[in-house]
Amino acid sequence: MQWTLVIPLKPLSRAKSRLADTASDGVRPRLVLAFAQDTVAAALGCADVADVAVVTDDELAGRELAALGARIVPDTPGTGLNAALAHGEAVVRSLRPRAPVAALNADLPALRPLELSRVLKASAEFPRAFLPDAAALGTTLLAATPGHALRPVFGADSRARHRASGARELELAGVDSVRQDVDTGADLRAALTLGVGPRTAAVSARLAIAGQ
Repeated sequence: MQWTLVIPLKPLSRAKSRLADTASDGVRPRLVLAFAQDTVAAALGCADVADVAVVTDDELAGRELAALGARIVPDTPGTGLNAALAHGEAVVRSLRPRAPVAALNADLPALRPLELSRVLKASAEFPRAFLPDAAALGTTLLAATPGHALRPVFGADSRARHRASGARELELAGVDSVRQDVDTGADLRAALTLGVGPRTAAVSARLAIAGQ
């Protein structure tokens, strides 16, 4: 089964404010872009992924991610994460109506294609499925097989909300790179320990990160 991934990305200047204690305002947009570039590159390297659509209005991010092979979908609704995902889903399903679709976070800089493949293969067994994040509170991937809508409810406590929505929670070991999103300095340290992609590594090398 070949999946289409929908990856939402805020304007770089407004993303990841919780990293302020780790990266200055001047560095943080570059770090966020690096996260997204490494996420998209790894996703496109996954054998189970047919294509990747990034929903964003950030011009720089759009250019850089398109150069990697992503389809760029303007965030027409402009009303938040779940609306962006629903819009991206509608666009990609207008192009590939029978494709399975998965929403994937843009902040997975340690993402490994083989681990993503395991998650997508497990997701294919259910109408809707999701993978909780490393903190066990949020969600890093939400998948829907053909004929089923994503129905995203990302935000605070999205793990509980996706479970309540009827999506199947995936209980998989050995997929830490798909679970390790980055919102805080501690998250970044954890991702660096797993091993991040080259763009995140290059930007992070210029940061003073305790414990690294």
